[in-house]
Amino acid sequence: MYLTLVASLIIAALILALTLIATSKAYKYKHTIDPPSEKDHSQNE
Repeated sequence: MYLTLVASLIIAALILALTLIATSKAYKYKHTIDPPSEKDHSQNE
């Protein structure tokens, strides 16, 4: 019975750690956008 409990806690701890690592990497990602080109801007006018 204790073996199942310990195994479950280890698996839950691994999932929590992986989730925290993925979330940390996601917040560190630098999003960029392309500046509008002059050709596209002149077509809209």
